[in-house]
Amino acid sequence: MARLTADAKGVYVIAVTPFADNGALDLESIDRMVDFYEGAGVTGLTVLGQLGEAPKLTAEESRAVVERVLQRLDGRLPVVVGVSAPGLAPMRELAETVMGEGAAGVMVAPPWTVKTDDQVFAFYQSVGEALGDTPFVLQDYPLTTNVTIAPAVIERIVREVASCVMLKHEDWPGLSKITALRAASDTGGMRRISILCGNGGLFLPEEMGRGADGAMTGFCYPEMMVRVVAAYAAGNPDRAHEIFDAYLPLARYEQQQGIGLACRKYVLAKRGVIKSAALRKPGARLSALDIADIERLLARQAIRLEEIDA
Repeated sequence: MARLTADAKGVYVIAVTPFADNGALDLESIDRMVDFYEGAGVTGLTVLGQLGEAPKLTAEESRAVVERVLQRLDGRLPVVVGVSAPGLAPMRELAETVMGEGAAGVMVAPPWTVKTDDQVFAFYQSVGEALGDTPFVLQDYPLTTNVTIAPAVIERIVREVASCVMLKHEDWPGLSKITALRAASDTGGMRRISILCGNGGLFLPEEMGRGADGAMTGFCYPEMMVRVVAAYAAGNPDRAHEIFDAYLPLARYEQQQGIGLACRKYVLAKRGVIKSAALRKPGARLSALDIADIERLLARQAIRLEEIDA
């Protein structure tokens, strides 16, 4: 498999990790899930992300998930693996393992201990040294890391750490950050890297309008992100917004803190993608009222999609 480059674009869906009702890994559902994502037209997969419940996996389980995904894809799509860790040694060990098995690149979020601009830069400089020539994604997700990374710091990292090839942009609100980074690359202040956006795709049309190359996030209907990105690539932002608007109520509901992932897994299970909607403990459970909300949104979404695709 070719390695991740700064030219990457499209939709790298954040894959869920399927579990059985008893909390065990469900490897058979991983196969169905990979087939589903590929059939939805995604460009690549990202595994062991925050909403892939990576912190709940053992090191052995993490390797098993990556191995199963890579085996199922057999090189047809690139796979990015989250390797964030409190220390560089376990990060390097996991990165070497997954790259040896055929991953395209890895993703690294900053630890909560880095606070100043110099500390953020020093951390990613160390990441570059630890990972060698392995291409990595800088995950900028202050909502969960509590680390705010200014555009000037990202510019410095990109200039001085050659293996940083992509920004996973999840600042919120953060549209001005995309604008600033694109201006920096346009004027020669830094090399141009790929910018893929997260936050469940909640701001995807606006992010594409600011110069993003696509999405790296999860949503129970990944085909929404695929269609929005394709419409922008075809020069039709109005169509992109029309498609996005049809899915927006469900995307908004899925972004709730606490039950958002449970909602995503419920819909994926309903669609036959995974066998069980279970989250590994500790994890949220949907109430009967939550499920009623989701079912109402799904029904209304289906009606609207029929209208715009007629």
